Amino acid sequence: MVTFFKQHNYKEELKDFGLKATPARLAVVEFLENAKKPADVNSIMDYLQQKRVNADPATVFRMMNDFVKRGITKQIQFETGKARYELLSKGDHHHLICENCGKIEAVSDTVIPQMEEEIKKEHNFLVKRHSLEFFGLCKDCSLKKN
Repeated sequence: MVTFFKQHNYKEELKDFGLKATPARLAVVEFLENAKKPADVNSIMDYLQQKRVNADPATVFRMMNDFVKRGITKQIQFETGKARYELLSKGDHHHLICENCGKIEAVSDTVIPQMEEEIKKEHNFLVKRHSLEFFGLCKDCSLKKN
């Protein structure tokens, strides 16, 4: 499995995934590598426009679907009706989503691997992927509510 690391050759890594290293793909991987939270297509498009990389939304949607199929990114839904994406190489983690301001924060995954092992033993079921998000109020919003 190919993983993305900081200070790496994006062109070679995309080739390892069987993809041509187009300016749009290179820019998207760079953006996702540096993103602090999962990105939607609109934020990806904004970044591409800032970098003066030509790509229309349909192209970006196709690219992101291709990245998901090839195991470069994962798609995340936060009950907002829009897909968000992040690199799989960022490892297993989950998200805290503030229902008031929309802030998204990553939380490390410490319990789920044990849970997956128990599921495998008790139910003879191999978990290939999972999704777990927590919805509530961030520190700032919960202080405002009190």
